[in-house]
Amino acid sequence: MQHPDFELYDNVGRTAEQIHAYHTRSATTDDLYRWAKRDAEGFRAQHPLPGNPLPVPDLDPYLTALAAAETPAEFSAVTNALLDAAEPLLNAVVDYLAAAAQWRRQNRGAAPGSPPKLLRDAASRIKTAVAMAADADLQILRAHYDPPPDLDALTKQARAAHDTPPAPPPPVQQPGPGGPRR
Repeated sequence: MQHPDFELYDNVGRTAEQIHAYHTRSATTDDLYRWAKRDAEGFRAQHPLPGNPLPVPDLDPYLTALAAAETPAEFSAVTNALLDAAEPLLNAVVDYLAAAAQWRRQNRGAAPGSPPKLLRDAASRIKTAVAMAADADLQILRAHYDPPPDLDALTKQARAAHDTPPAPPPPVQQPGPGGPRR
């Protein structure tokens, strides 16, 4: 080794991705985004996109209400209010991801793990996350308002009913000769 110090400190300040990219002679994520930004300059000039992130909703009222919620009904009120408020934005993101998955019909016959399938799965998972939150809320309400029956109590009732003899049937009256006929 001619320069042992150089070999030891050659990777100082580099990320694992940069080191891997150097050894595999591949581009880093930053390289790919930098090149794409450069190559899309003309397109971005023709189609200006907002530079700022989408506005983040103020969650303070929801978090404050959640901290104050003491019953399942109050918890449900807060959770459903948040889900209802977030639904339009989430639906817009889902719609965009679904359109991106179909961009230039690359989704036709796309293999699992391919970009169109990943975009479609991302859209689906957003919907799934919202459905899971709604399901969690429903489970909390069901546990509070409609709990499952106590199996031990049902078993004890069944045993008690089994141990006591059944009540005798009521006497059957036979129609007599002068009784009404149908």
